Amino acid sequence: MFIVTELKQYNYCPRLIYYHHCLPDVRPITAKMKLGQAAQTEEEARAARRSLRRYGLADGNYETNQYLASEQLGLRGRVDLVIKTNDNSAGELELIPVDYKDSTRQVGNHFKLQLLAYALLLTEQTGLPAKRGFIYSIPKRRATEIKFSARMKKTLQRSLEIMQTIVLHESLPEPTKQRRKCEVCEFRRFCNDV
Repeated sequence: MFIVTELKQYNYCPRLIYYHHCLPDVRPITAKMKLGQAAQTEEEARAARRSLRRYGLADGNYETNQYLASEQLGLRGRVDLVIKTNDNSAGELELIPVDYKDSTRQVGNHFKLQLLAYALLLTEQTGLPAKRGFIYSIPKRRATEIKFSARMKKTLQRSLEIMQTIVLHESLPEPTKQRRKCEVCEFRRFCNDV
């Protein structure tokens, strides 16, 4: 099974899946990763004291750090926050995953797919719909709503299929076309062809 964050990483750069699974004991931990983990821990503590107004909700309850897994999807992971509410136009009970990010940049597709994966895991586990989620920027203290589409679900499914092929055949994929990403990658010294 893949970890949900690996889906995000694959969509950032396909080579990350190869390095994680085919060279599993060589992953460097960068200072940026450690700072992100620390910011996440602090945000979880603050979330316990916060209302749901940041998400445009007047009512609901929530659970933090919820573990999810699906044999069918081949995914597992921990979602930062799950809101359970019926504060929507239909008045129906829904689950809303929230993923904290230590970033001020615009929400990328790799973050959206990670959030969708959590939504699919939640729906499978509970039977309740999860049609939207939020990416919460820790530095900005702002939540961005993401509505899930059929196109996003197809992209997620295709990504999982390719990830399985990479691992099964131990095939090194092409690097990301956005070379700027390579500057901050923990595996940049492995990609001598870039």
